Parts: sequence; C-alpha cells; structure tokens
Amino acid sequence: MAIRIQPLALLALGLIYGGGIGFTLAAANNVGFDGHDHGAGAAHGATATPGAHDHGRMLDVSGPEAPTLDVTLEPDPVAGFNLHLQTANFRFAPENAGRGDRPGEGHAHVYVNGEKIARLYGPWMHILALPPGAEVAVTLNSNDHAALAVDGQPIRAELTAPEAPALSSAHKGHH
Repeated sequence: MAIRIQPLALLALGLIYGGGIGFTLAAANNVGFDGHDHGAGAAHGATATPGAHDHGRMLDVSGPEAPTLDVTLEPDPVAGFNLHLQTANFRFAPENAGRGDRPGEGHAHVYVNGEKIARLYGPWMHILALPPGAEVAVTLNSNDHAALAVDGQPIRAELTAPEAPALSSAHKGHH
C-alpha cells in the first residue's frame, strides 16, 4: 500500500525542516537575527554597494526649479488623520525607488515624534492613530533616499497633530 502525502503537507514539512536547518547554519556562523542598524555610524552610504541608501545624505537641489513642500494634517471623519502633501517641481516616482537620482523626482519620508513611520509615493496618507500633540514631519527624498535640500537645508515640513474629534455613532465600526 502506497502512502499518499498531500502537496500542502509536503510544503509544511519543507518549511519546518528548511527553516530549522537555516537557523542552525546561521547560528553556527555567528549570524544575528536583529535586523540592521539605523543608529549613528551605521549609514548605508558607507558601503560601495550599488543601490545602497544613506538616510543621512543630502542632495542639494537649489535653484529656481527647486522642489517645494507644503503639508496639512486633518482629522479623518471616520478614524485617525489624513496627511496631504502639496509639492511643486517634484514628481513621486515609485518606479525608480532605490535607483539613481533624477532631478525633481523621488518620494517622501514621514516621521512621527522623530521616528520614521513610512515612505510615501503619493500626496495622500492615512495615519490611523497619533499620540496627543505628536510632531509630524515630512521630508522630500531622492530616489536613492538622500534628503533633498535647498541651500543646505532639507526640504522638510513639520507640524503638530491636531486633536482628533470623537467618532460619531454613525461611523463607529463602519470602515
């Protein structure tokens, strides 16, 4: 009598044994599982690897065609907040993320209380929750993550989150 093993069972067995072997090999070679460091002295740009990104590098784009940024943050009628970026001389280019710099294109980085929460590839973002009085900052960045700057100053907008109104009963639970 032949034993018939279903494809999903084989997949599960492969994942279990493959993962175990991978962790064992990594541990034997002193590989850590704590991600990579974005702290001081750990700039990605210190490597010569093509496509590496440097969160601390600035790209000066001074001149009459320099991008501009204006940001608004309003309570959403259902929950959270809606962040809206208005730019000039700038195009969101998700198709070129991580590639070389191109004048006037890139993406934005969104920070809450100094911590990066998102990379933004368009003018709108919904933020589900913010602590009271949270400081929200947005920077415009090149395709390879360098902060765009004018006269040595990053193109950056900062604001304090408004207080979110209480939800009406008509909106609770309807998303």
